[in-house]
Amino acid sequence: MNYYIKNATIINEGESFMAHLYIKDGIIAKIVRDGETFEPENAQVIDARGKYLIPGVIDEHVHFREPGLTAKADICSESRAAVAGGVTSFMEMPNTMPQTTTQALLQEKFNLAAEKSLANYSFYIGATNDNLDEIVKTDPTKVCGVKLFMGSSTGNMLVDKDSVLETLFKESPCLIAAHCEDEEIVKRNTLYYKELAEKHEIVPNASIHPLVRSEEACYRSTEKAVALATKTGARLHVMHISTRAELLLFQNTIPLKSKKITAETCPHYLIFDDRDYDSLGFAIKCNPAIKSAHDKRALWRGVQDGYIDTIGSDHAPHLREDKFTDNYFTAKSGFPSIQHNFVLMSDRFNRNKLKITDLVSLMCHNPATLYRIDRRGFIREGYHADLALVDTNVNKLITNEEVCYKCGWTPYDGTAIHTQVTHTFVNGNLVYENGIYYENSRGERLIFNV
Repeated sequence: MNYYIKNATIINEGESFMAHLYIKDGIIAKIVRDGETFEPENAQVIDARGKYLIPGVIDEHVHFREPGLTAKADICSESRAAVAGGVTSFMEMPNTMPQTTTQALLQEKFNLAAEKSLANYSFYIGATNDNLDEIVKTDPTKVCGVKLFMGSSTGNMLVDKDSVLETLFKESPCLIAAHCEDEEIVKRNTLYYKELAEKHEIVPNASIHPLVRSEEACYRSTEKAVALATKTGARLHVMHISTRAELLLFQNTIPLKSKKITAETCPHYLIFDDRDYDSLGFAIKCNPAIKSAHDKRALWRGVQDGYIDTIGSDHAPHLREDKFTDNYFTAKSGFPSIQHNFVLMSDRFNRNKLKITDLVSLMCHNPATLYRIDRRGFIREGYHADLALVDTNVNKLITNEEVCYKCGWTPYDGTAIHTQVTHTFVNGNLVYENGIYYENSRGERLIFNV
């Protein structure tokens, strides 16, 4: 079906302007600005008066848990949550069961997504200490990147041999997306706090997490990754930056198209700080840890000043029984968030007197530019019609009852929001409208221009 979206306030490439938009055969066929006349052919009309029309959010950092961990989440359930949050494309991580460390296992994931996903998709191949032969076979036009764990996290895919790391940085055909936490520092801190807990000198609750997975652990690992990328010329995207110290390792004066070393943070590092462990506990335990209010303020400055290039979710669902335990050392790290990230960030940008055009750059334009995605991430004639309509004049609460996540909970339960995604289009197909899903279409595999 073709669509004609009338009276929208389009947010695109630093501009905010009133226009109509014609979608034909899945493509943005015409942007009709004030003063222009245009008659759409056989189109369903949607009146977007009072709403923003944005390019679909591109989330380069998700864990959808399929295959092997589908009690927690799966591609079908989490892609539904994605489109409810205005996310039209995602890139999913390799720490599933089995781990996505071969070309054959990677293709199996693409096959699953083709059957199940409402959103467009790509998948990372995971690096290990002994799979370089599989990494170098990766087609950079069809795969978003190589995921490198320089610190162990959920799934334990740690790469810790210096010779392997240097060879990987030299020979990877794709962007390297890195989880940076120094393993030896984390191990040392874990042992220290375990001993204190065993002596009953501390209570092992969530508040020790930023002490175990400390600023030092993040900085030392990120410093090492940046040095390797600088030495080898590799494309490096450091995921989920959580500290002020790490920001000093990145540059803000180079245009994104020219950057080879880039940084991502996540909404939870901009919303929470270590004071929130008292009320939310293990619900917000994640790797890297949410840190101090000082770090949170610095990350906001990094967003404003261009040191942060993208905001991704690190959507990582776990069952309640895995999260809400009474012991720090057994509670799983990670939580679901993809359904609410854009609306939460929209509210926070408004609260901090930042422009929605900048938010759209960070969550829509910049991932498309950084990953070199073919004809997505912008509202341009001839581009795929991946779009979201957003109402910023609502008053509602996020609740566990309304989430689409298979795990059935959110750390944002009870949070007031004033922004809501009302419509989401993927490849010109209306897949979500005010709580209703239209599942007669599937997303497409992302293609990359290298």
